[in-house]
Amino acid sequence: MTDLNRWLKFAIQNTLRNRRRSLVTVSIAALGTASILLAGGFALYTYEALAQAAARTTGHLILARPDQFARDEDTPLQHGLDDVAALRTQLLADPAVRQVLPKVEFSGLISNGDKSTVMMATGVEPDSEFAVKGPFLTLTAGQVLASGSMDAEVMLGEGLARSLKATPGSSLTLLASTTEGAMNAMDVRVKGIFSTGVPDIDKRLVYTDIATAQRLLVTERVSSFGVFLDRMESTQPVQQRLAAQLPQLAVQTWIDQAFFYRSVRDLYNRIFGALGLIIGVIVVFVVTNAMAMAIIERTREIGTLRALGTLPSQLLRTLALEGMVLGGVGAVTGAVLSLGISLMLYVVPVNMPPPPGRSVGYPLNISIDPLMYFVTLVAMVVLTMVASSWVARRTVNMAVVDALAHT
Repeated sequence: MTDLNRWLKFAIQNTLRNRRRSLVTVSIAALGTASILLAGGFALYTYEALAQAAARTTGHLILARPDQFARDEDTPLQHGLDDVAALRTQLLADPAVRQVLPKVEFSGLISNGDKSTVMMATGVEPDSEFAVKGPFLTLTAGQVLASGSMDAEVMLGEGLARSLKATPGSSLTLLASTTEGAMNAMDVRVKGIFSTGVPDIDKRLVYTDIATAQRLLVTERVSSFGVFLDRMESTQPVQQRLAAQLPQLAVQTWIDQAFFYRSVRDLYNRIFGALGLIIGVIVVFVVTNAMAMAIIERTREIGTLRALGTLPSQLLRTLALEGMVLGGVGAVTGAVLSLGISLMLYVVPVNMPPPPGRSVGYPLNISIDPLMYFVTLVAMVVLTMVASSWVARRTVNMAVVDALAHT
C-alpha cells in the first residue's frame, strides 16, 4: 500500500507540472461526465414518469377474456366479463391489490340535435376512478362525474365539446349499437369538460358512469378490470398469482398496453446510448492527446529513469495513474456538477415545451440514480487509465539509448 501511495503521489505531482493542459483535460472529462449523467438522468425520469402514467391509466394489471386482447368485437362487449361483483371480490382478496376498477369501452355517435360526430366512450365508476387514478385529466369546465346521480351524465373532451358547442348543462344524445346488434339512443347531460393534453383524443373521448353505459348497450358486462396494486414492483408476482387463479382469463401488465412508453424508451435508449458513446470517445481522445504530449516531452526523463533501474511496468503504472487522476478528478467534478443541476431543477422549476401530439408541456427533472453515477464514474476512470497506458506503452519500452537521445 505504501508503494502504491508513493506512485500515486508521483502521478499527482506529474499532472501538476503542466497545469493548463491538465485543467483542460479535467474540464473536458468533467463536462463529458456531467453530460452523460444529465442525459441519462433525463431519460430515467422520462421512463419513470411514463411508466407511472401508463400504470395509472390502465392499472398495473389488466384482466379480461383472451379474445378481448386478441380479436376485434363484432358487437359491443362480445368478449366482455360476466359475474362482475364475484370476480371483483376475488381479485380484492389478494393482499397486494389496492383497488379493482371495471371499465366499459364502446363507440358510437354523439349528437347535439344539429350535428353528430363519432365518439370513443368509456364507462367508469366515477368515485373510485378519479380517487385511485388521481389527476389524470385536466378539468376545464363543470365538474367531474359522481356516482349515484339520477340523470345520465357525461364528461366530454375539450375538442369534442367545442365541435358540438356543448357546455356544462347541455343536453346531448348518445347513439350506439347494443350487444344484440340493435341501435339504441339515450339523452344525457354534460357534467364537465376535460383535456387529456392530447388534442386528437380530446376530439373523440367521452366519459360516463358504468350504469349509463350498460343501459345504453343493454348489458351487465364490462370490458375489462384495471387492477391497481400497492406498488410497481408487485406487478409480476401478482400477475403470476392471478394467472394461476383465473386460467380462463388473460392478465396483461401495464407495459403490454403502453405502446407510447415502449416507443419512447427504445428511441431514448438509442439516442442517449449513441450520445454517451460519442462523449466517451471524445473524453478518451482528449486524455490520450494530453498524455501523448506529456510523454513526448518527458521521453528523455523516462530514459533516465530506465537507466537508473526503473522497470517499464513501474513507469507504465505511474503514467496510468496520471490518467486515472485526470479522469477521476474530471469525473467527480462532472458528477458534482450534474448533481447540483439536478437538485436545482427541483428548486427552480423549468417546463419543457409540449412534445409532438400534445398540447401541454411537462416539468424538466433529472433523476439521481446512484448506480448510474457509480457506473459512469468507474467507466470514466477505467477509460482514461486504459487510454494513458495504451499511449505510454511504446515509450516506456523504448531502448534506453534511444530514449536518452530523443529530442
